[in-house]
Amino acid sequence: MSAELVHDYRRGAFLLAAPGSTLLAEGEHRVVAEAGPDDLETGVAKALADSGAPLAVGALPFDPARPAHLVVPEHVRQVDSAHSIEGDPVRDHVLPVSVEPVPDADAYARAVATAVTRLRVPGGLRKVVLARALRLGFADPVDLAALLPGLVAANPAAAVFAAPLPGGRTLVGATPELLVAKTGARVVSNPLAGSVPRGATPEQDRARAAALLASAKDQAEHRVVVEAVEAALRPFCRDLVVPAGPSLAATPTVWHLSTRITGELADPDVSALRLAGALHPTPAVCGTPAADARAAIGELEPFDRDFYSGAVGWTAASGDGAWYVAIRCAQVLDREVLLYAGAGIMPDSRPESEVAETAAKFGTLLRGLGLGEVADSL
Repeated sequence: MSAELVHDYRRGAFLLAAPGSTLLAEGEHRVVAEAGPDDLETGVAKALADSGAPLAVGALPFDPARPAHLVVPEHVRQVDSAHSIEGDPVRDHVLPVSVEPVPDADAYARAVATAVTRLRVPGGLRKVVLARALRLGFADPVDLAALLPGLVAANPAAAVFAAPLPGGRTLVGATPELLVAKTGARVVSNPLAGSVPRGATPEQDRARAAALLASAKDQAEHRVVVEAVEAALRPFCRDLVVPAGPSLAATPTVWHLSTRITGELADPDVSALRLAGALHPTPAVCGTPAADARAAIGELEPFDRDFYSGAVGWTAASGDGAWYVAIRCAQVLDREVLLYAGAGIMPDSRPESEVAETAAKFGTLLRGLGLGEVADSL
């Protein structure tokens, strides 16, 4: 049934195919585009109450002060089962006629070096996440409905999504990171921070995973994120369980440090959207202190993040819901696909390593879309 929902997707719908459930929402009863978590939560609650709809779906931007794009759909189908797509997940598709890095690898490395210099000044910036983009141009309009089954098949442990955005755009991706999920009084968050590309051989892959787990730099980067998530969730919880250290999580192209945080809410009626607003953006996509990191991002990244590194998900009238961090993603408009990849920069980061990490993260989406030749050229 989950495969049926993926195959039924058409541009303009909302799809979220997560490991434990798949949701397809179609039609547009109402759009809620408030800015700021409080106004957004109020607007969504009113829209759900007025319409009698069971849930709202959509995307939150990287900057919470900018308008979100949430839709109260006309039709919703949701199944609780692991997504499963038969067939070749990496079948070839039409290659782009143009590939433009924004910025190129050398300019990105220089931005990382600038950030490292600032991070080494005591008492200031502790971490900043810097991203780069890749603009692909195609001769014909991109057929998302044809691409999504392959993306799901290539990323069975990820949450694959396609979320409509203003202006006819679609945010599509395969994210490994759960921002927050809420069911009744139970809440779960699974931050990822600290990454390394997968190895070319089983031996190299195991060695890289072990090195990541032992890396003081990556452990410090991860700890910053876990501390922030814990601080944001604790006021909502009567009980919160935070593991003492991270474990390893893998995507097809990247190893991550991962910590699964679970809790029991003091108020079971608090909504998943409210929790997402309290958490977003975490240091996993921004940095810390948040204001300093956001300022550095605005200066060092030569593009507008828009909905990249925001969140994608759903919230129900009951308060239940799930929100995923919008990474390993791209914005699609007609004949253009704009991909994004970021890396957490710490005082001992090496620019060449961050270039390699972002290239590997581009590969997750490119290979899932059948564009392995582009990934191999990065």
